[in-house]
Amino acid sequence: MALFQKNSAKAANYISAKESRRISKENRRITDEFEKKRNRNVIPREEYVTEMKNSENVVEFDNLHTYFFSDVGIVKSVNGVTFDVPKGKTVGVVGESGCGKSVTSLSLMQLVQRPQGQVVEGAIRFHTGKEVVDVTKMPAREMQKLRGNKISMIFQEPMTSLNPVFRIGLQVDEVIKLHFPDMKKEEVRKRTIEMLELVGIANSEGVYKMFPHELSGGMRQRVMIAMGLACDPELIIADEPTTALDVTIQAQILDILRDLKKRINSSIMLITHDLGVIAEMADLVVVMYAGRVIEKGTAEEIFAKPSHPYTIGLMKSKPAVGRKMDRLYSIPGKVPNPINMPDYCYFKDRCEQCIEACEGKYPDQVQLSPTHFVSCYRYDHPTGKGES
Repeated sequence: MALFQKNSAKAANYISAKESRRISKENRRITDEFEKKRNRNVIPREEYVTEMKNSENVVEFDNLHTYFFSDVGIVKSVNGVTFDVPKGKTVGVVGESGCGKSVTSLSLMQLVQRPQGQVVEGAIRFHTGKEVVDVTKMPAREMQKLRGNKISMIFQEPMTSLNPVFRIGLQVDEVIKLHFPDMKKEEVRKRTIEMLELVGIANSEGVYKMFPHELSGGMRQRVMIAMGLACDPELIIADEPTTALDVTIQAQILDILRDLKKRINSSIMLITHDLGVIAEMADLVVVMYAGRVIEKGTAEEIFAKPSHPYTIGLMKSKPAVGRKMDRLYSIPGKVPNPINMPDYCYFKDRCEQCIEACEGKYPDQVQLSPTHFVSCYRYDHPTGKGES
């Protein structure tokens, strides 16, 4: 019986070479259409200049779908994501690995690996300070003017982001020269040293001449922050900025981000697994699961009254000071296959709080307060309403 189940599971995940070729051919046809539209010689400004739904936002993700067209099927990494980043606020994006956090940010930066990766639907409206543009429809040459200038990204591992054969000063200089071509060499160097000092590097003159391998992990991350802030961006995307650092350096990096946000009045989109970092830094929290936003609200609402069973599970799984336990809570089951997602709630097969209504299609978003939203039948159905 066990052998039969094993073989059945293997058969369910098996795909023949013929079927793989058919899928690959079809996916190439689809991606070629996207690439042909994107690579037009002239893209009218009317196609990508737009308006914000709320003028207080710097970014609006509106029903974003980002798919990867592989040889075994279509991976729906981001599958209808909608949330806002208000001006001057920090929005924390949390969820387990593979939930679509980083792909959402890469879609905003137009850094999704093409041609396999494509934004197939939705919009990302960004306020540049002068006008509002839909990033998903912008030509690459126009996006280059925004990337690193109005939108900057601090990547997870600085050693793989910094070029090992160029000195630190040259790499920060390059960012400033690209977006301010009229600046003189001495002015660029002065600006770079000022940014290194701003992020807490005492020996800025010395670090300017060093190579990345001569710096510690914390120092390299500070350099990445200096590079990201060199042009006073409207939005800073911090993708796991403290993961590879020890606890003391983590606290220092977070203090730097918090201080710099106030100084240059930027917004921060903070992507992390660390709920402690989110509680300390974020004004608003977005919880993602399997490519969708399942809950969003203020940090106080999410931490004081988590409503989705997945969010509740995340909160239970973190250690707490003063609470003794033999073993940390672990959410049972596993994430569904992203190539073959179910038509019902993606968390249903792992959920310990299902009700009868959960047998239906994927739940709509329910508003619990002016700022608190959740996608769960426990709040959308009479038999589950009011449960927590």
